[in-house]
Amino acid sequence: MKNPRLAERLPAARAKARTIGVLSKDAGVNLETIRYYERIGLIPEPARSASGYRLYGDEAARRLAFIRRGRELGFTIEEIRNLLQLAAHPESPCHEADRLVQEHLDLVDARIRDLKALRGELVKLSGCNAEHAGHCRLLEALDNRDCCCSGAGTTH
Repeated sequence: MKNPRLAERLPAARAKARTIGVLSKDAGVNLETIRYYERIGLIPEPARSASGYRLYGDEAARRLAFIRRGRELGFTIEEIRNLLQLAAHPESPCHEADRLVQEHLDLVDARIRDLKALRGELVKLSGCNAEHAGHCRLLEALDNRDCCCSGAGTTH
């Protein structure tokens, strides 16, 4: 998968092999995250220099960009692992990737509904004009008391 933003940031001198620090900076991914992705098999273990430094090629940079974008979209590590397998076989049907995105979209829609409901509750609790904390709408709601909350708009 080509990432034009990543390609723009990769100077020609670094196009063949880069250390983990350079890869981290170029891709905008933490060093420890790259090592973690190696440990769990999302990124193959790279070649090593004579002095033992990890050396990453363009394919590792592309794969890392793919993983990062997947994480930005909220996909789990296992979902990204499946998507990487699909990407490695471009002749495969797209239905599995579409199923994953539809499931993810359903979860996002459910989260949005939950957040809207939460917002509605917070709006009900906001704007309390009580003079004392004992009559604060939020504190009463948290304590399951019904003093100010029952008379929305009532002030004490």
